[in-house]
Amino acid sequence: MPSIIRRVQVADEVCRIFYDMKVRKCSTPEEIKKRKKAVIFCLSADKKCIIVEEGKEILVGDVGVTITDPFKHFVGMLPEKDCRYALYDASFETKESRKEELMFFLWAPELAPLKSKMIYASSKDAIKKKFQGMKCSHSLSWLVVFDLPLGDWDPDEMAWPDSSQEEMLV
Repeated sequence: MPSIIRRVQVADEVCRIFYDMKVRKCSTPEEIKKRKKAVIFCLSADKKCIIVEEGKEILVGDVGVTITDPFKHFVGMLPEKDCRYALYDASFETKESRKEELMFFLWAPELAPLKSKMIYASSKDAIKKKFQGMKCSHSLSWLVVFDLPLGDWDPDEMAWPDSSQEEMLV
């Protein structure tokens, strides 16, 4: 009986984007505007490689110009009936300080086909292994987080009452 579990590859471009989002370099204002705030990844048509989904990104320079709420825009880019992986560069405040975290999401909505959910879940480790140093990882299947509609939950506007709640993100 053939195994349905396959080794999924991660495209070099996906790794490069992760590195660029993770490493904060001294940059000119123009370079900062080109930095990615969010990006969505999908499986290739043959389901053998994790790739960047074309046109599914938010640039830092778009925030406040063409995109007023980056997290709501990011949520709106997720498909209702299929799975995806995503990176979101969140900024939030704790009692102590302002923080920035790169968040990894596995999006597996309830309306996605079971086969798609299985393939994305089983290939999640392949992408996470490439994303070394990732502190924050979430698997989401509906637009609800912390009992709030996800569209109303904005990691860029988070203000945690104390550091114990901040740990929920880790």
